Amino acid sequence: MNRTPFSKKTRIVVIGTGAVGSTTAYTLLLRGRMDELVLIDANAEKAKGDALDMNHGMPFLGNTDVWAGTYEDCRDADIVIITAGAAQKPGESRIDLLKRNAAILESITDEVLKYNKDGILLVASNPVDVMSYLTWRKSGWPARRVIGSGTLLDSARFRYLIGQELQVDPRSVHAHIVGEHGDSELPLWSLSNIAGGQLSLNEEKKAEIFANTRDAAYQIIEAKGATYYAIALALDRICTAILRSEAAVLNVSTLLKDYHGISDVYLGVPCVVDRTGVREVLGLQITEEERQRLQASADKLKGVIASIGL
Repeated sequence: MNRTPFSKKTRIVVIGTGAVGSTTAYTLLLRGRMDELVLIDANAEKAKGDALDMNHGMPFLGNTDVWAGTYEDCRDADIVIITAGAAQKPGESRIDLLKRNAAILESITDEVLKYNKDGILLVASNPVDVMSYLTWRKSGWPARRVIGSGTLLDSARFRYLIGQELQVDPRSVHAHIVGEHGDSELPLWSLSNIAGGQLSLNEEKKAEIFANTRDAAYQIIEAKGATYYAIALALDRICTAILRSEAAVLNVSTLLKDYHGISDVYLGVPCVVDRTGVREVLGLQITEEERQRLQASADKLKGVIASIGL
């Protein structure tokens, strides 16, 4: 980080050092996003081991301070990333798992709020839209400062697959996945383009690309047990937009207020992200079919929220 001798050190705290949390921390470290990186986990030895392992690489990197900490270290954090969550037990229902994870997120939020009132909470725990909504409700913070990773990764997968099909760099593909980070998400084909031009894809190919986008996590989990590299890069991208106050447009999960008639739910939509968090939710001119599918995604998540008593 470039800073003057008297500027405040930037600090990111990662809570949960499982596959996603530790990979995210390592990604942030490699890219030099902050001056201080703190790892917190219920398994303190795991966090300690990760911090020690990363510190051993400092001769190759720079002068970032990395340590395994406690919630008190959230005090000066610019961003607190929450990746913690419970795995599903044999025979456990999805709703019971949701309730356990909701309890974990509530406990984490309580601990963070003891020491930090001004930072940004970045939630990656699944189901991310529900957990982000819960964290926002529990924190009492402005919604702009409680952000979910949303459909940023889904949109990246979508752009990658379109680029592969059309043999174009995915960074030049402009395309959005919106809604739930999950099965009810939807592609905005009406707004997808390369350099403003329509995509030369037939309906069958569009359906195939979207199916592979939506089901990508299942494919990866079946192959190796978990997804963590790409989500770590997505979280790094959000952190960079915040710390550099980029005003970048990212498909994060945020609280919607009369967004195409949708309110009081967190969904992934294009947002302007800067040092304040979500500065603005961008309105999109979508088709009626897309609006209906977005409404269905919102209704699904509202049902999940109601089922766990939020």
